[in-house]
Amino acid sequence: MIVVAGAACSQKPGDAPPPTIIPASAAASPAVTQAPAGTVRPLGPGLTSVFDEGTRTLAVLSSDSAGQSVLTAFGPAGPPRTVPLPGAATALAGDGEGTVYASTRGGYVRIDLADGAVAQFGVDDAADVDFTAITRRGDGTVVLGSADGAVYTLGDDTAVKARLQIFARVDALAAQGDTVIVLDRGQTSVTSVDAAGTKAEHALRAGEGATTIATDTAGRVLVADTRGEALLVFGTDPLMLRQRYPVSGAPYGLAGSSGLAWVSQTATNSVVGYDLATGIPVEKVRYPTVQQPNSLAFDDDSDTLYVVSGSGAGVQVITGASR
Repeated sequence: MIVVAGAACSQKPGDAPPPTIIPASAAASPAVTQAPAGTVRPLGPGLTSVFDEGTRTLAVLSSDSAGQSVLTAFGPAGPPRTVPLPGAATALAGDGEGTVYASTRGGYVRIDLADGAVAQFGVDDAADVDFTAITRRGDGTVVLGSADGAVYTLGDDTAVKARLQIFARVDALAAQGDTVIVLDRGQTSVTSVDAAGTKAEHALRAGEGATTIATDTAGRVLVADTRGEALLVFGTDPLMLRQRYPVSGAPYGLAGSSGLAWVSQTATNSVVGYDLATGIPVEKVRYPTVQQPNSLAFDDDSDTLYVVSGSGAGVQVITGASR
């Protein structure tokens, strides 16, 4: 189903806000009744996470006791590194080569995972913009999304190459190669943006209440339909729904890998790995998790799944997860 915004006859099409629903969200997880699989490393409530293949580091975005945004980097050895960030950060993206990016009000920050160095960038003419999402395309282009529904494609560190404002809100961005996919929770939609960043190529309804988005190495885009209790699998050339599979328990956290698609169930404190190879998702493994398993990340080289708690129950590390 294509999502179309309506407008009154006296208005330009862009003047009317797109029709929206109440956005879905993760379930409030119950107390844990089974010991989480693997090991658990201590950490306060995590907002989101990414795994960096180049340094084999898990980067988790959270806040300290004073509300300051903090990046915690869990490397392959030694204690984690804590990196304070300027301002409140809202989302993470990585390049897989040792650098992660966090969206902030007015721009973004770049963090070097090797030494913890932080560089702050203010996007041109966007000092008052609340950036809510960030991704990095395959060609290195940084793309940001805003609370007022715009996608900013940058031409360099700070210059805006293109700005596309057609969404209710940009809640998340994902890049599959140079194709950027926008998730709008209020419209429960996914939309592909052309390489120039100037127009939407395809816009599709994403279930009854889509909340999160991720990509995998097979070129797929994964979406959690939390309200509709389903895993949605899209192709990107063109954007098309390929698979829809029921997943109970308020699915929310997502991670793609070379073998399985990982989905957390926030209502049951569990995570499931699905094989998508046959065209119909097949459950292969299931694990009990820490409370509020809101964010997932995966290390393909070591077959390690990371589950980050949104309630402060820590970071769960499951080695040999696919077996």
